[in-house]
Amino acid sequence: MWLAPRHNVAMPSILPLDDRSIAIAVEHIRAGRLVAFPTETVYGLGGDATNGAAVAAIFEAKGRPRFNPLIVHVPDMIAARRIGDFDKRTEELASRFWPGPLTLVVKRRADSGISELASAGLETVAIRMPADRGARTFLAEANRPLAAPSANRSGKISPTTAQHVADELGDAVALILDGGACEVGLESTVLDMSGETPVLLRPGGAALEELEEALGRKIEIAGPGAAIASPGMLESHYAPGLPLRMEAEAASELRGPVVQVADQANSGGSRMEVPDGTYRGTGAAAVAVGGACESARPVMVSISSWRSCRVLAARPMYISFA
Repeated sequence: MWLAPRHNVAMPSILPLDDRSIAIAVEHIRAGRLVAFPTETVYGLGGDATNGAAVAAIFEAKGRPRFNPLIVHVPDMIAARRIGDFDKRTEELASRFWPGPLTLVVKRRADSGISELASAGLETVAIRMPADRGARTFLAEANRPLAAPSANRSGKISPTTAQHVADELGDAVALILDGGACEVGLESTVLDMSGETPVLLRPGGAALEELEEALGRKIEIAGPGAAIASPGMLESHYAPGLPLRMEAEAASELRGPVVQVADQANSGGSRMEVPDGTYRGTGAAAVAVGGACESARPVMVSISSWRSCRVLAARPMYISFA
């Protein structure tokens, strides 16, 4: 459920994403201020990744622990290669999945200029090239890599509209570029390619099976207690404000209207449209999996608006809005 706006905090400027607003946003970035911008996944809270003060402002605005690395966004492969070391495997993944909802963790170049705070002091850097054309235009015009986690308070559900960002962060952000609702509404998949063995650090918009097919091998999945090497690895991450139940034997155990979303294994995710008026204004309340979830692939639900959600599930799933 979305939090109410903070009291006694001025709302930031919201401008439609166009050439004029991008020029204004670039001036904010160069001055060390923060700009929220849309991607195909969720809205990002962008700051100059080479400016330690700007990166620190991102952590402060989100209330984010500084040991939790940030994803650095770039407009193209030239910019990506300037900050990270890409071996043949990683180049092939980037060629196939970028631009898109995949973040690649690679060794950070010594001459990258990236603030160590953005990488939480690690020798790696998480890099993504978003598919949203407006986002890439903004990144290209800024002419510097942008650290850009989701534009929400740490641990809360990610924003998929400009108004969500305004309600969540208030004037902690100088400007919000409004590109409409995000197409995917689910965070990017984070894949660690910095070692010999690829490791899935966070499931998201790029399907694990497609990544394994591209690599020609199985991908390890980071388990509980793994070192924090990317966003999405904390014990609590993008948590809804209401209970989450994972092993209910039947949908009848849940309160409120219930819709069966996925009847079978679904590696790519499915989108459910909620009938008009039935669930409006209620938010994500509970999720139940029909029987114990035996898949190694986590179950994820992301509400992209009051009327639709995207589901990745390996077992029958039910969603209750209560």
